[in-house]
Amino acid sequence: MRMTSVLFVLASVLAVECMAAVPFAAVAASREAGKSSDAKPAASSFREELKKALEADPGLVMDVLRSQRKELIDILNQAAAEGQDRQRKEAELAVEKEIDERVANPYQPAVDGKTRVRGNKNAKHTLVEYSDFQCPYCARGFLIVEELRKKFGDDLRFVFKNKPLDMHPEAMPAARYLEAVSLQSPEKAWEFHDKLFMNQGKLGAAFYEETAKALGLNLKKLKKDVESQAVKDKVQADIAEADSFGFSGTPGFLFNGVPLRGAYPPVFFDKIVEKLQKKTGMAPQAPPQVQPQPAPKP
Repeated sequence: MRMTSVLFVLASVLAVECMAAVPFAAVAASREAGKSSDAKPAASSFREELKKALEADPGLVMDVLRSQRKELIDILNQAAAEGQDRQRKEAELAVEKEIDERVANPYQPAVDGKTRVRGNKNAKHTLVEYSDFQCPYCARGFLIVEELRKKFGDDLRFVFKNKPLDMHPEAMPAARYLEAVSLQSPEKAWEFHDKLFMNQGKLGAAFYEETAKALGLNLKKLKKDVESQAVKDKVQADIAEADSFGFSGTPGFLFNGVPLRGAYPPVFFDKIVEKLQKKTGMAPQAPPQVQPQPAPKP
């Protein structure tokens, strides 16, 4: 809550409590003022008396807080809840506005025959996620993606792109290990992806290598690829694309090119589908077919 709101609440409580500190004549005058044209002068007089009372006894503030502690806490909690509700509604309105704007002009992420895709490569819906393996909100995003994959089935293809944040020391190493694993096996890269999100507390070189070994990968090649320029360039390309679409935090999603900035529940993705259908008068057209690429040799 803003400090001005707190001060307003305190002033309201003090106004009630300090009535006893104001001479009876001033109180009577303020009551009568509502029936006459002298309302403003009387109100001004009351404020002056209140100001004098507080100046004479500054400790009155703490006395009031102590005597009205429960009531004050209730008022502050209610004001905080109302403020949070207002912020939530404003955020949802902003999301709705951007969805409407981007349904008409969707972003175009790079998705081609070399892109690592999970699910039906020729699905009519494309979900792209920009994420950070050490981000707690991204762990929630991982669960949301799994729910969407179950919901849409073969109608959805999923593309994961890296957006490691500087505040997370293991985000960049994890991203590079993922891309290094993908050089050996895109299919096993998805298993590696899942393990990272399900074990965020274990992230580190030892865990990456242990997981890769359990997946039957060539560890010598993996360690070499992690340091390769190709892997570094791939991660940087993902970051640059996320930045170009205005994703400053994680997770960020593009559903058929329409952005959602945060781990929003699946109902928001349903809204995108509904708006796309209204725009076209039918279900969105299937994206261009992607031909599977052979996996690189270990």
